[in-house]
This record gives sequence, C-alpha cells and structure tokens, in this order.
Amino acid sequence: MPDATSDIPKLPRTFFRREPVALAKSLLGQRLVRTLDDGTRLAGLIVETEAYLGIPDLAAHTARGRRTPRNESMWGDAGHAYVYFTYGMHHCFNVVAGKPDHPVAVLIRALEPTEGLDAMHARRATPRSRARRDTDLCSGPGKLCQALAITRDLDGVDLTKDSRLHLERVRHRRYPDSSIVTTTRVGVAYAGEWADKPLRFYVKGNPNISKA
Repeated sequence: MPDATSDIPKLPRTFFRREPVALAKSLLGQRLVRTLDDGTRLAGLIVETEAYLGIPDLAAHTARGRRTPRNESMWGDAGHAYVYFTYGMHHCFNVVAGKPDHPVAVLIRALEPTEGLDAMHARRATPRSRARRDTDLCSGPGKLCQALAITRDLDGVDLTKDSRLHLERVRHRRYPDSSIVTTTRVGVAYAGEWADKPLRFYVKGNPNISKA
C-alpha cells in the first residue's frame, strides 16, 4: 500500500517568499521531513520558531551586512536551508525567507515528532544527549538536528526540490494568534535591544517546545 504521506505536497517557493515574522508563524504546524539514504523518513510538525531579520538585527548572523562562507545560504533565495554549527557541538536548521540578497531566515526550534521515532531515539542515544521521552526528541534546535540527521552537509539545499530535506503542507491556514505564544528569542543576550524583540513563536500548550 502506498505511503499516504507521499501524496502531501512540498511547500512551494511562494510560501517562503514573505517577511520572516509572517513565515515564522506560518511554519507552525507544517511538517519537516528528512529522508535518509536508505529511504527512512524522519519527520515532525513544527511547533516552535524564531525570526531573524537580517542586516539590522544584531542577533542575526548577517547583522550589519556580514557575509561569509558560513552564512552565504542566508543571502540566497527563499526556500533554501541555512544550517550552521554552534558551540562546537550543535547544528541548527533555518529556513531562508524573503528575496535573494535580503538575508533573513527562520530558525526551527522544535518539532512534534511524527515519523521515524525509533530512529530518532537511536540518534539521540549518546552519552551527551539522551531523549528519555518522545517529547524530548526534538525539543530544541540542536536536538531536532541530531534526531533528524541534519548537518552542514545540508546547508544550502533547496527545500522545494531536494529529496533529502523538505517541508510538507499540513495546514492551509496558519494558527490563529490566540493559539500562538509570542515571546523573546533564546540565547541572544549579546544583541542589545534586539534581545528583547518578540520574535519567538510557539504553539500554545504543545509539550514538545524547547525548555528555554
């Protein structure tokens, strides 16, 4: 019997070509899918995001127009992946928004895992980081990248076309504001007034959000 998920369309380029706050809210409830080389699908619903507003945003990697080999993907077209390595131990996955040369993106902070949970648990079962419950698998940007095998090898991939990493449309309308909690971003105290901007969004009451 065919997998019913194979009929769910990938989100198109037009979905991502919007300003990052709107994209961050619209991504909530959509499905992130990582397909391994052996065909295994690892997937989850996006339940927490952060918007990064590019050049004026002192918390963004492209603040003040910074352009380096590390952040080059952020300068590209909407619907591409920006994956970076941080603190010498974690990968973080972002979705590029807007238009080329307008380096804005949305960090995916947490997922509600829906497919491939056994494989996710196996990937998270390390001495440094072990998920004891399903709700711990993807409850943070580093955790979800570890669980879904997202590394710098996937930096710059086209999420609208690439078979290894893409997003599927589950919701046709974004969550109403009453179902979205808006708060400040995590780990950006260095960014001055930008640390206090309300640019983090998560699904109210969802047990899979990060424990920040």
